[in-house]
Formats: sequence, C-alpha cells, structure tokens
Amino acid sequence: MDQRRAAGADAERRAAQALERGGLRIVERNVRFRGGEIDLVCRDGEAWVFVEVKARRPGWDVGAAAAVSWQKQRRLVQLAQLYLKSRGLRDARCRFDVVEVTLGDGALRHLVSAFDASSR
Repeated sequence: MDQRRAAGADAERRAAQALERGGLRIVERNVRFRGGEIDLVCRDGEAWVFVEVKARRPGWDVGAAAAVSWQKQRRLVQLAQLYLKSRGLRDARCRFDVVEVTLGDGALRHLVSAFDASSR
C-alpha cells in the first residue's frame, strides 16, 4: 500500500473511532459502487449517515471539507441513493457528514450535515 493510501486508511480508521465515541454506529466502510465509494455508512438513531473522510497535512491552506466540491457532493448523494436502493431502504432519513482529519497530529473535526441532498 502506498503512503497516500495508508494515510487515507488511517484517517478513516480515526474518523470511525471518533464517530463511534460520539454515538454513531458504523454500519459499513468503503462501500464501492461503479460511480465511486462511500467512506463510511453510519446510523445515528433512525438516520442513515453517509460520511466523507478528508485528510490533510498540517498547514494546508484550505480546510478538508472545502475539498468536497459540489460535483463530489452530487456524486455522494447518488451513491447514497444507490446504497439505500440496494438495501431495500425506502423513505429513509439520511444526512451527509464530513470528517476532517489533520495528518500528523490527528486532529479531527466532524461537520454534521455538511451538505444537503436537496441542493444537489
């Protein structure tokens, strides 16, 4: 595994641990579909939570959440729809969170409802 992938896997592991400590239940990790991948699928009560994990080096000018462009948001919404459909989940409440992980110091920032499916 190359260094970048290893850093990404570590960031996802840290994010999952932090989300679990915060009360979310991790349902699946790295769910792949033809159009891309959902980093983490979680449950928060009755809501399905689709999480994008972004890792950045310290001193990066732009926050990791800013790297989730509107195109990426649209793709994540489409992937979430595929996920729900493939699991037979109709009329499920869902939200889209972003977890920023700073490499090196491991600082985390959880952005709840970072974007909305209806605006995509």
